Amino acid sequence: MYKGNTLTVSAIEPGLYELCFDNQSDSVNKFDAATIKELAEAGALLKDSDAKGLLVTSGKPVFVVGADITEFKGNFALDDEAFTANLNGANACFNQIEDLPMPTVCAINGFALGGGLEITLACDFRVMSTAAKVGLPETKLGIFPGFGGTVRMPRLVGADNAIEWIAGGKEYRADVALATGVVDAAVAPDDLREASLNLLKQAVSGDIAYQGRREQKKAPLQLNDIEMLMSFFTCKAMVQQQAGRNYPSPVAAIEAMEQSAKLGRDDALKLETQHFIRMARTFQSKALIGIFLNDQLVSKKAKTIAKGAADVKKAAVLGAGIMGGGIAYQSALKGTPIVMKDINQAGIDLGLAEASKLLSKRVKRGRMTADKMAEVLSRINPALSYEELSDVDMIVEAVVENPKVKHAVLKEVESKVAADTIITSNTSTISIDYLAEALERPENFCGMHFFNPVPLMPLVEVIRGTKTSDTAVAKTVAYANALGKKAIVVNDCPGFFVNRVLFPYFGGFALLLRDGADFAAVDKVMERWGWPMGPAYLSDVVGLDTAAHAADVLEAGFPDRMAQFEGLATNVLFKAGRYGQKNGKGFYNYEADKRGKVQKVATSESYELIAPHCADRTEFEADDVVARMMVPMVIEVQRCLEEGIIASAAEADLALVYGVGFPPFRGGVFRYVDEMGMANFVAMADSLKHLGASYEVTDKMREMAANGESYYG
Repeated sequence: MYKGNTLTVSAIEPGLYELCFDNQSDSVNKFDAATIKELAEAGALLKDSDAKGLLVTSGKPVFVVGADITEFKGNFALDDEAFTANLNGANACFNQIEDLPMPTVCAINGFALGGGLEITLACDFRVMSTAAKVGLPETKLGIFPGFGGTVRMPRLVGADNAIEWIAGGKEYRADVALATGVVDAAVAPDDLREASLNLLKQAVSGDIAYQGRREQKKAPLQLNDIEMLMSFFTCKAMVQQQAGRNYPSPVAAIEAMEQSAKLGRDDALKLETQHFIRMARTFQSKALIGIFLNDQLVSKKAKTIAKGAADVKKAAVLGAGIMGGGIAYQSALKGTPIVMKDINQAGIDLGLAEASKLLSKRVKRGRMTADKMAEVLSRINPALSYEELSDVDMIVEAVVENPKVKHAVLKEVESKVAADTIITSNTSTISIDYLAEALERPENFCGMHFFNPVPLMPLVEVIRGTKTSDTAVAKTVAYANALGKKAIVVNDCPGFFVNRVLFPYFGGFALLLRDGADFAAVDKVMERWGWPMGPAYLSDVVGLDTAAHAADVLEAGFPDRMAQFEGLATNVLFKAGRYGQKNGKGFYNYEADKRGKVQKVATSESYELIAPHCADRTEFEADDVVARMMVPMVIEVQRCLEEGIIASAAEADLALVYGVGFPPFRGGVFRYVDEMGMANFVAMADSLKHLGASYEVTDKMREMAANGESYYG
């Protein structure tokens, strides 16, 4: 009946037709402008056809992954009238499917997310493969469902369930979707088509009624005023507390559902569109969508770099303990066997205990069976000698952060493994070129910097040294990909990228304390600005001993901008034996609460230790604290971009979000500057240049300010 580039309509048997999403220009189905146009054309033909029933399917391994996010920038830039017309057109297209004079059944074979789930909600029945997942993740992009999700979902499954699904933005398995009422049946993948067709035939024959549920989706919500007040008021308060002030879209979605609850479908859709456009105009949506697109770019680049590299069939980590155990756990969990080598049994025991603890948590939360845990643990081979490393493809050295120790370990391990084995160092600051001096085959060596805790932090920095080969980089990126990490390749320099740009941020903090700021007050300001933890708390988590070592490396590399001064607070506390969380005392003390959970507690000891090196207590305005903290970091990130340490603004922004928790709703350092405007940023930096060289913008930044340029256009 219809053949387009993104979908087709064809007869299954007399009276039964199949609408199949199968984008010929992409590996997945998406709701882009072309798909919506073709769906509208196909729907019009079906309306006037002899069809008695419609089966909606996908010709891809996924159903529909959602809207085409690459089109958001152009759509969101439209004026309100054009934007509204655009959304009205899409909704008319979905309504046309919902209003067809025949029953409709959707067979969900893979991911049906965002608009992909919304089109299924426009159908009368949904049958889902047990291998599929569904969800409405739009709030993670700073928006919410805009193709009728806030209208159909609450009328289908109730307000409370709809709020949980839409505000939470999670993906759900078939069993959960079935229990919630989002789908009508969940079947094995091989049975999906047959079960969906059987359901359609029963609806066509009248054995299963469909008009009633269709009318339910078009009618106002069946709640009285008290029920509505209790449901929406309670949920809105709870979601607002969880989402926080920097993420307005979950609450906006609830407001849209609440305000449209007494309206019919068409008027409710108009209200959804108004609220959707309001969220699309926020800087949060621009930032979060930017993060998503940057993530896609980095993933695509990592796949390209790794293309052609041989799979890592067996890996090894040198140095057990917390970090080594975390790396071993991640490798084993993702299916790559790994040798965990240490020089003593205590280290091995600690590493195995760490892996077991992480796996036990998965079992406790129902994410893994005990048998599966045993299988994963069996992929970790503890070793006290190098004999087990004779057949490994990839080695991650994760011993103590000491140049001499690493030199010795790297030299020794190279002599024990095959000539083509790739050796990497999980160093956080030490030059890859320096470490390579210990090796006879430096071309097979690069950095592989994991962030702690390994299972939770997505980023891996792959550091290319001067003599590192493309083969070594490709295989290391391939291994990072296999571990489920986001690999970003950077060039060698002191601190590499993430730590190099983090320490000017700490430098701004140090100057604030020197000038009389209260570290707890600074923490509160920066956490309110969006950081998951303020600089004092972050220093304690990193470890003041680790921070002191890294500061020495960076001072040697960049003495003009990162020179330390007498009475630096972190050094004072470190020398006093306060190392942070690892020994229970840093800027804060760390004590277990009644439940055994470690909490940070304010203590006078830290204030007394640093007081002789600080000015009298001074109250700083929040904006001044943010400026003094952020300006040095932004400038250092720009220097890394200009020097080619990192390849692009997109990679820089994503590395900071994934590596150190830069606030996602701000989109990264460069998007933060774009939102402010380079001219305004330069003016802010110039007002602080009396603080030192780390506050002096580059010539390129002044040029950008003069020309009105931005990083993302």
